[in-house]
Amino acid sequence: MNKTYLPGILAMAAIVVASNILVQFLYGQWLTWGAFTYPLAFLVTDVMNRVYGVSAARRVVLVGFIVGVICSFIGTKIMLEGDGFTYPAVTLRIAIGSGLAFLTAQLLDVAIFDRLRNGAWWRAPLASTLIGSSLDTAIFFTIAFSGALSFIESGNDVSWAGEMLPLLGAGPVAPLWVSLGFADWMVKLSLALLALVPFRIIVGSLTARTT
Repeated sequence: MNKTYLPGILAMAAIVVASNILVQFLYGQWLTWGAFTYPLAFLVTDVMNRVYGVSAARRVVLVGFIVGVICSFIGTKIMLEGDGFTYPAVTLRIAIGSGLAFLTAQLLDVAIFDRLRNGAWWRAPLASTLIGSSLDTAIFFTIAFSGALSFIESGNDVSWAGEMLPLLGAGPVAPLWVSLGFADWMVKLSLALLALVPFRIIVGSLTARTT
C-alpha cells in the first residue's frame, strides 16, 4: 500500500469505527449520531479519487469495508443486557446490511465520480455522493429492518421497526424503519452539499503538495 494513501486510509478507518459506535446512540426521535459521521466516508473516497485516482479510492474503500466487518464481528460477540433480555451489540442483519451497503455504495461512488471527473469540479463529488448515499440508505435499512427479510435472522425480532406510523410523524402512514431511513437519507443529502466546501479545500491543498 502506497504510504501516500495512509492519511486517507486512517481517516476512513476512523470514520467507520466511530460510526459503528455512534449508530447505537439516538439523536432525537428519528436519527442516531452515526448519521452525522458516516457520510464523511464519501468525502474521503471522493478526495482520494480526485487527487490519487480510481485505484487509490478503491483501496481505501476496501480498507473501510474490512474495518467495518471486523467491528461488526466484534459487536456480534458483545452481549448487552436490558429490560430482562440479553442481546448482541450488533445483530447479524445490521452487520450484513452495514457491510453490503458500505461496499456497494462506495464502489458505485468511485465509478460515478470517475465518469464525471472531467466536468465542473463540484459535479463529480456531488452526483456520486448523492447516488451512493441513496443506495447505501436503501440497502442498509431494508436488510436491517424490513419484515420481508426476517428469514435472514429469524431469532431477531424487529417487529418494532414495522410499526405503522405517520412518516416522520407527519406524513403518510409507513413502517417505522422507513421513517428512520428517510431521516437518515435527508441528513446524508444535506451533508453531501456541505461537504463540497471541505472537498474543494482539501483537494486544493493536496494537489498543491503533489505538484
